[in-house]
Amino acid sequence: MRPWIAIVGELVEAERSETRLSQRYAEAVERAGGLPFLVPYHSAELQEELVERADGLVFSGGDDFDTARLGIGPTHPAAKPVPARKQDFDLALARRALVSGLPTLGICYGMQLLALSEGGTLHQHLPEDRPDARPHSGGVRHEVKVLARTRLRDLAGVPELEVVSRHHQAVATLGPRWHVSGVDSEDLIEAIERDEHPFALGVQWHPELSTEPAHGRLFAGLVEAARGHALARASGQPGR
Repeated sequence: MRPWIAIVGELVEAERSETRLSQRYAEAVERAGGLPFLVPYHSAELQEELVERADGLVFSGGDDFDTARLGIGPTHPAAKPVPARKQDFDLALARRALVSGLPTLGICYGMQLLALSEGGTLHQHLPEDRPDARPHSGGVRHEVKVLARTRLRDLAGVPELEVVSRHHQAVATLGPRWHVSGVDSEDLIEAIERDEHPFALGVQWHPELSTEPAHGRLFAGLVEAARGHALARASGQPGR
């Protein structure tokens, strides 16, 4: 059975609103055994039904957060905030998915979203917020240390990963339900996991851009958890 994996893409608001998604996300889900579909930015009232019908969820990469709208400080001049409608929709969907136990993977912007949805904070602009830090934008490659005794370590199967980064904002702190599962050589948070959840994982890099098997196993882990979620729901058992 191929579980249904909802993927949240980018919202482009110009003369006509468009929802866009790099094909690489869908291809990564397909290779892992899932059946991907793109989430349109429909009315918030339909989110409950989406969470009930989807077997798993991916928050893809994107632009930046309007931190003023979040109430956590002025938005940095270098930020390129996503449309307000997207930010509000994504936060509401993330919170609903986490409460429901829906297996969820957050990538880059998606990881930051998961952290922010439950009490996390951001570095708004690197390297300004961390002087002398390595660059993380433009597709730079660097190493990430995968911490022991974490879900990420179980999935990746290796203590270090070479990753592709495309960000200038980053998670600074986490809420109490989350813990760090990966850091770079300067201890910047690169991966997070939620406690007491079937599968809630965020990575700051772009695993869909890497060919190493360890990155594919992140999507495989999501699909496996989604399959279990679907079977539990079909049998009338709780998904958590």
